[in-house]
Amino acid sequence: MSGSAITVENLINGRKTSGLQIIVLILCFMVVGMDGFDVASAGYVAPLLKREWLLEPQQLGAIFGAGLLGLTVGSFVFGPLADRIGRKRTIVISVILFGIGSLLTSAAPAAGWFIALRFLTGVGLGGGMPTAITLSSEFSPERHRPILVTLMFCGFTIGLAFGGQLAALIMPAYGWRGVFVAGGIAPLVLAPVLWLLLPESLRFMLGKRRYAGEAQRLLDRLSGDAAIALSNLEQAMSGRSTPEDSKRPAATLFNAHYRMGTLLLWVAFFCTLWVYYQISSWLPSVLADSGMSAARAAQVSSLLPVSGTVGALINAALMRRINPFVVLSASYVVAAAAIACIGPAMGNPWLLALAVWFSGLGLSGAQTGANVLVAGFYETRARATGVSWALGVGRVGSIIGSMTGGVLLALLQSPRIAFPVFALPALVAAVAMSATGRLYRGKAVN
Repeated sequence: MSGSAITVENLINGRKTSGLQIIVLILCFMVVGMDGFDVASAGYVAPLLKREWLLEPQQLGAIFGAGLLGLTVGSFVFGPLADRIGRKRTIVISVILFGIGSLLTSAAPAAGWFIALRFLTGVGLGGGMPTAITLSSEFSPERHRPILVTLMFCGFTIGLAFGGQLAALIMPAYGWRGVFVAGGIAPLVLAPVLWLLLPESLRFMLGKRRYAGEAQRLLDRLSGDAAIALSNLEQAMSGRSTPEDSKRPAATLFNAHYRMGTLLLWVAFFCTLWVYYQISSWLPSVLADSGMSAARAAQVSSLLPVSGTVGALINAALMRRINPFVVLSASYVVAAAAIACIGPAMGNPWLLALAVWFSGLGLSGAQTGANVLVAGFYETRARATGVSWALGVGRVGSIIGSMTGGVLLALLQSPRIAFPVFALPALVAAVAMSATGRLYRGKAVN
């Protein structure tokens, strides 16, 4: 075996899932879990910030927007970095950055400082999630990749739930600052664990002389056969890259083969997060304005992330058996229909809960599935950039969605009209995903 060439793809796909691959998924799960924790905790401390600094609603909006803007910047910055210096190193840098940012946020003396430090924290978070998606995808066997990467990404939803529970325990004793201390200590403790236990992607290291020793040690661990020499390992290449692509990973996203797919996937990501943040940001207020108690409005709104987790698992199972573009297109259609029904269903509590449930099932489930799909769409040299920039474009949509929801509600005046309008971008995402599938029909993702 030492004298014959094998590919990285055969090495990953041809063996049972190893302990090392499970370690990668668990550590990446923890990285995205801390992302979810941070998102949740920022929302829960808002009332305390408002009371302490006498903030106006627009100032609270700036606080939330700063974090989203940081996430967007982090996505665009760290994606190419991960394709240059490696996935592991980029994740560790991101985790340290958002850990320091969270600790500094806990000491913010005024709202202006808080906004600036939330931006810094967001930049770190923006690099962690997409790179974790990329690394977990590259260590997952192709046949199990949708379900394994989806399970890893469920760390975000669990982090959301855990963030709320932990914030509720911390705030009575330590106030809002204690929440950010906890949110800063956890990633800084995790960073050395990641450095010691998290392996670099073998796909990334292959062919790079400075990683030769590290790649050989990882090959020995993955194969269980020290006789396999790194020189006998090949990586299946698509033949779609140019020499310029290898120097600038971003160029691969816009070469002749990938250009249209990149733009269509960006449309899908932009529309998905636009709708999700529009719904999640404004649904509680709309329900409260309709006469529902704040507690009940929170309960109904919480169905969005819960059902989204269920939808993600359903889509992952279907994507193993059915064309993933078809699965995700159908998921967007389900989401659009359910969102359109939220307004008319407000007079009936059971129909309302059902509409919100299927909104999250389709929309959030499709977004998680799209993360898995885009991680396999691009070749190795541009994979982290592809994932990060797609999420970055999506986060631009999230900023617009959180800002335009109130404007549309004011203009349209009635939820019965507003929510069908809210649903339109989900239909655009369905069309974009379906068009991508037709354009790349028969061309397997990596």
